[in-house]
Amino acid sequence: VQLVESGGGMVQPGGSLRLSCAASGFTFSSYDLSWVRQAPGKGPEWVSAINTGGGSTYYADSVKGRFTISRDNAKNTLYLQMNSLKPEDTALYYCATPFGSWGQGTQVTVSS
Repeated sequence: VQLVESGGGMVQPGGSLRLSCAASGFTFSSYDLSWVRQAPGKGPEWVSAINTGGGSTYYADSVKGRFTISRDNAKNTLYLQMNSLKPEDTALYYCATPFGSWGQGTQVTVSS
């Protein structure tokens, strides 16, 4: 199993980023997938999840209305569109499978 996140960076408050997670080594379309983040000095925080077909999505209250999760099963890729970013969104963002695989993460820093 390989999960490779990308798209992170440094943005000002109110900015946007789109994260991607390229997956391989398992049947991507058969699994619900999640985004999880970890801020410096804190434990992991679940951010969002999506079902196999993409028709059902779930969000933590802290990101609801600002983030949008999606997937492209033909490309084996998971996405996270992040709008109206806040300093408290600063974290390392990981995509995660239900069987416990995570990628290496992509850093998001929101700062003026």
